Amino acid sequence: MKLVLLLTLTLALFATAQANPVQDLDKQVEHGYADSNGVKIHYAALGAKDAPLIVMIHGFPDFWYSWREQMVPLSKTHRVVAIDQRGYNLSDKPKGIESYDMRLLAADVAAVIKHHGRQKAIVVGHDWGGAVAWTVAMYMPQMVEKLIILNLPHMKGLTRELANNPAQAKASQYARNFQMPDAHTKVSAAALTFWVKDPEAKKKYLEAFERSDLEAMLNYYKANYPREPYQENKADVPKVQCSVLMIHGLGDTALLPGALNNTWEWMGSDLTLVTIPGAGHFVQQDAAEFVTKNIKMWLTR
Repeated sequence: MKLVLLLTLTLALFATAQANPVQDLDKQVEHGYADSNGVKIHYAALGAKDAPLIVMIHGFPDFWYSWREQMVPLSKTHRVVAIDQRGYNLSDKPKGIESYDMRLLAADVAAVIKHHGRQKAIVVGHDWGGAVAWTVAMYMPQMVEKLIILNLPHMKGLTRELANNPAQAKASQYARNFQMPDAHTKVSAAALTFWVKDPEAKKKYLEAFERSDLEAMLNYYKANYPREPYQENKADVPKVQCSVLMIHGLGDTALLPGALNNTWEWMGSDLTLVTIPGAGHFVQQDAAEFVTKNIKMWLTR
């Protein structure tokens, strides 16, 4: 009986120890700020300071904590830095739609890389963070060692689908709603936590969104998302010269998988595409273990 009790207690303690790294992540990370031309960009960092640098960029509606399932495993071999994009949580919240132009968002990532004393980094982005990551890789190629994109097709693919695929145009109704001048008055911090399944994480998201600027969050759509009438962008863009890993949850109802087609046309190096049936838009949470394992395998291949 004593042996069974001891074994049960040991297993319970082991399970608790396994869970704590994510649950207590906000207490483990090092918080700091990078200066991006006068705009303070908050980040949470984990891992040895001299290890290879990974910069992780969240999307909408989210904040650095989006990467909680990936940060601990990746920090064993890398310095992992997850940022709050401008307008969100602890980062500055400049006023005006023009303050959220894609060029400025990309400059924020460059500032974070330089702040950590590096010339380049492995850049990871989801949703709007993916759009920013694509932009950095295309227009600041010297700063991106490798690129990892989660549920954000290349913008060339997205504009093609918006112009030619009625299903994608219909799926983007939310973006058109967000582009309305008074859109921020019709959303709330609580409503934006709709996708967070874990009750404890939902509390953290509510706190973060209450610290955020709702108008700024929607300015990403006003400044950068294509507007009607949709037209395919047929202009030449710089090809991405580094290795690229794309992970896409096929259950995404906002960004349909058709936009992934022909991504290789905009690559100057190798492309690895991983699709996950059943996983939705927030694939780093919906299929957290699978996503983390694939990232680790790809980085060490």
